[in-house]
Amino acid sequence: SPFFRSRRGSTHGYDIVDHGRLDPELGTEEDFQRLAEELRDRGMGMLIDLVPNHMGIDDPHNGWWQDVLENGPCSPYARFFDIDWTPPKEALHGKVLLAILGDQFGKVLEDEQLQLIYEDQRFLIRYYHRRLPTDHLTWVPILKRVLEHLPPPLEPGHPQRMELESVITALDHLPPRTESTPEAIQERYREKEIARRRLANLVTNSAETRDALAATLVEFNGRRGEPASFDRLEAFLDQQPYRLCYWRVATDEINYRRFFDVDEMAAIRVEDPEVFRAVHEKVFQYVERNWVTGLRIDHADGLRDPQKYLEDLRHCAESAGEASTEIAANGKPGPKLPTSETQPSTRTPRYIVVEKILGHNEALHKDWPVQGTTGYGFLNLLNGLFVDRRGVTRLRDAYIRFTQQADTFAQVLFESKRTILATSLSSELYVLSNQLMQIADQHRWSRDFTRPSLYRALRDVVASFQVYRTYIRPGVDEVREEDRRRIQEAVRQARRRNAAMSPSFFDFIASVLLLEDPAGLSEAHRAQRRDFVLKFQQVTSPVAAKGLEDTAFYRFYPLASLNEVGGDPVSPAVNLEHFHRRILERQAAWPDDMSATGTHDTKRGEDFRARLNVLSETPESWSAAVERWHELNAALRKESDGLPIPDPNEEHLIYQTLAGTWPTERLEEPARAKYVERLVAYVEKTLHEAKLHTSWLSPDQEYDQAVAAFVWAILADWQSPFVKNLDAFVRSIADAGYVNSLAQTLVKICAPGMPDFYQGSEFWDFNLVDPDNRRPVDFRRRQETLAWLAGEWEKDSGGLARELLRKWPDERIKMLVIWRALQFRRANPELFYGEYIPLAAKGDREESVCAFARVAGRKWSLCIAPRMALGAWQTSGERTNAADSRKGDAPGWPEGRWWRETTLQLPSGAPARWRHAITGDMHATSRRNGGTNAERSLNLGEVLECFPVALLVSDGLRLA
Repeated sequence: SPFFRSRRGSTHGYDIVDHGRLDPELGTEEDFQRLAEELRDRGMGMLIDLVPNHMGIDDPHNGWWQDVLENGPCSPYARFFDIDWTPPKEALHGKVLLAILGDQFGKVLEDEQLQLIYEDQRFLIRYYHRRLPTDHLTWVPILKRVLEHLPPPLEPGHPQRMELESVITALDHLPPRTESTPEAIQERYREKEIARRRLANLVTNSAETRDALAATLVEFNGRRGEPASFDRLEAFLDQQPYRLCYWRVATDEINYRRFFDVDEMAAIRVEDPEVFRAVHEKVFQYVERNWVTGLRIDHADGLRDPQKYLEDLRHCAESAGEASTEIAANGKPGPKLPTSETQPSTRTPRYIVVEKILGHNEALHKDWPVQGTTGYGFLNLLNGLFVDRRGVTRLRDAYIRFTQQADTFAQVLFESKRTILATSLSSELYVLSNQLMQIADQHRWSRDFTRPSLYRALRDVVASFQVYRTYIRPGVDEVREEDRRRIQEAVRQARRRNAAMSPSFFDFIASVLLLEDPAGLSEAHRAQRRDFVLKFQQVTSPVAAKGLEDTAFYRFYPLASLNEVGGDPVSPAVNLEHFHRRILERQAAWPDDMSATGTHDTKRGEDFRARLNVLSETPESWSAAVERWHELNAALRKESDGLPIPDPNEEHLIYQTLAGTWPTERLEEPARAKYVERLVAYVEKTLHEAKLHTSWLSPDQEYDQAVAAFVWAILADWQSPFVKNLDAFVRSIADAGYVNSLAQTLVKICAPGMPDFYQGSEFWDFNLVDPDNRRPVDFRRRQETLAWLAGEWEKDSGGLARELLRKWPDERIKMLVIWRALQFRRANPELFYGEYIPLAAKGDREESVCAFARVAGRKWSLCIAPRMALGAWQTSGERTNAADSRKGDAPGWPEGRWWRETTLQLPSGAPARWRHAITGDMHATSRRNGGTNAERSLNLGEVLECFPVALLVSDGLRLA
């Protein structure tokens, strides 16, 4: 995660305020060095999170932003941030809009919430905990008033009066903020600091000056109930390089690019070489010292030119430690950026992955110099392996009947993006449409287009994009075929949705986005068009993320486990052939791609999703259960204007969440209350993200409270008919969910790629979305469990497995699978860069297993992962509820007799004897019917009878 200094009180570290200092809450440079050396001594590395797109600005330790607030466009850091200094609103020219006020400006001002203070040798604006700097040139009216308040003994010619007059004269002659020549900036910074120190010395040594200053501040700050008394302070604020306003104004008029819609995070222009150096200088020092061995790039789609950024990053990371530094513009050494003469490094490539959400049928750009992504593509591919295609179709039909949801997901997504463009990201669309209008005025073919029509057409083109963004690069006049297809598709969809509008609007937008310039344009006009395209690409990404992940996923959820970051509810299921083909493609193109099943951004814990997937195997019983619960809880719903609260869609999500997270162990108070509290908080978030009845921007407290009361009411009595029925239903599917969990864990470890584990997921992970999934993790208990597993496995590996299965679903069984598989992977790394061979099963359950071999020379391993366990149990007549067997001394695990005579077909040359890396058991192959001695098979009934999953390794191979 990020570890540079972040905003005070940050819970995540992504709001960095100083790229040159470690976060003091984490420790010192010496602490970091000790940590890095301890990791290195244990054969470990450190992968850190880089945040190149934005910074936290709501903290005084962000010196760059503070300087911009003080000096405006002439600040040397003004170009560090993506600020529009000449927005359409003339009152904002040369200013930054600060939407930090809790109410309208006039009310806040006359309520004395804004105060002029003199602190730390400066005049500042205090707004609660905030301290805002002020332009030194605007201090002149204040000091002139101080001069008038000096007592009569300090007559003209008195040294103190003369010193104050001299300070006023010096400040009055500072170059204004509009002068941005290097000479003017140097003079301004030099002279204002001299004047500041002189004023501070005068205030310190002159009681008369201090008294006059105090009287002046009282006068400027006004008196509540006397509106005219605030005129001086208002005039002073109007002179600043920023404009204070109500926080709600940000959605329409904010003039700096943000991280999504977070006003407290401003985008930085890392495409500028000086900004790149300043942001990464410390990182590359750590890379050079080998304290940092890998990089994770946060939100790359927000960058102006992701490929150029990654190329520069790769070059500097590889050359760190070599004699390749240059003096940056600020006089400090920095990483040397590549030139056309730069020779490639001969060092071992650093591990670099990029946070990138890929749309349906979208591939990571092969020319990006990274090892891969952070793993969302793998997460959704793997998740789909445990979804029944026919069952999810029935679930969708039942969902539509229950909720009366008439819109398709495509329509829900489009409307969700339009909601985002009308609310939280409306300022971004406003800026883009203003740019587009200026471009239209360039040429006689488009100058008659009206601003409102262009705005509507552009809005719907953005909302129709099927991917997060395109990747047209600065200085490149060719549009890649894939980008061309994406743009044409979005424009075509937007045109269809606006049949009453002239197609010429959409043709014009397409021509600009596709770099098809009319004849006769000047170079300046062409540059304006290219700049629009680059900014357009930076807008579609946050609109896609907010519209899909944070809106549409909370409006449409026939099977909520499919509503995951990077997921596609329209293409939910993955068959075995498709899975193996995609994995082979992944191995060929991105063998070091990250393999995730959960992150800090996922909507549900990995085992929560694994259980929900089971619903696709039993759609009729699930649909009947929802109808039954709806009736049982009818009296607990409230009504408003004839409509139920919660509405059927919200109620459906509540039941899915209960089915996916309901504890199979018996909970006592206060654990029950804590569980319900988590659920209530989650439901409140889902309502606000959906933005239908309530939202973060405009919360409807009455609606929020009514839904919360419903959740509390249905779970108030854990002996009620509803809770008993819910508990019985969950127990009927839970075991299949646990099998899914272990299966996806084993596949993640054994498939090509780098397996990634989110904190705490060593045990069952039934977390809800952030902030629930960021709760503290009990690492001590996990350490103790791991030590116990190691000791017991050494004594009797088979006995350990049987002990855990007797207590099924003991959470330690998941850690056992993770530990043993990772131990084997570490002991045989070459095996996991070897061949990936899909294996086919034969028999009654042949579609219920995903199996593959990893081969390197004579070394072999087999990954055998069951899928669709509930359906297999039901059709085979085996018991489906292991909870029934947890009575008396019967084994807890529903043993795998349901595999019957299903066999796994092994390729020629496979070993005859195998050892189970998790249980230690030995298994032998048999010759296939009519086959040669080299054509052998494994009986899955024997392999999976006593443990849910299998990692088999060729006899004699090291297990750790």
